[in-house]
Amino acid sequence: MPDDTKARIIEAGAEIIRRQGFNNTGIKDILDAVGVPKGSFYHYFPSKEAFGLAVVEHHMAHLGAKVRQALDRPDLGPLDRLRTFFAGAAALQAGQGYALGCPIGNLAQEMSDLSPAFRERLDKALSGLARPVAAILDEARTAGELPEGLDPAETAAFIVSAWQGALLTMKVAKHSGPFAAFDRMIFGRLLARRP
Repeated sequence: MPDDTKARIIEAGAEIIRRQGFNNTGIKDILDAVGVPKGSFYHYFPSKEAFGLAVVEHHMAHLGAKVRQALDRPDLGPLDRLRTFFAGAAALQAGQGYALGCPIGNLAQEMSDLSPAFRERLDKALSGLARPVAAILDEARTAGELPEGLDPAETAAFIVSAWQGALLTMKVAKHSGPFAAFDRMIFGRLLARRP
């Protein structure tokens, strides 16, 4: 088998799961998309759950790279970089018809009560999403941009939770209203500098 078979299975499966959910995705769906026999799946993954956990890792690596790229903008101040990142993420969702949401958030909603292994890994993933936001907020505090009294780590966790809520609402509403409300509340109020 080619060395990239495992990666191809994960990538194809991740995309299918993002569109139709973990429980609605059969192993046959994934293997048909990749064009490999069933034995290839079990060569790499002892179970569908093990495969699902690999999909979480795949999404985290992909999201982590996007977050780092978006937040590494020396031409913008910390809070402007953060706002630009969320605006870009909102535009990406609009381009996908307000249908897909966050792959980590989707899996958390579907799997966290069904599998302790998924719940634990997804909890770490959501915490991982908050870390770069906390780093930006810490940078904003050092630059005097963060309102007094806001703890960067706690505020980052709240922002990620609010963003996940906006994504969930967006999938139901099928429009950008939840993102506009997120932007107003986070950047217009919570992170707005006080006079």
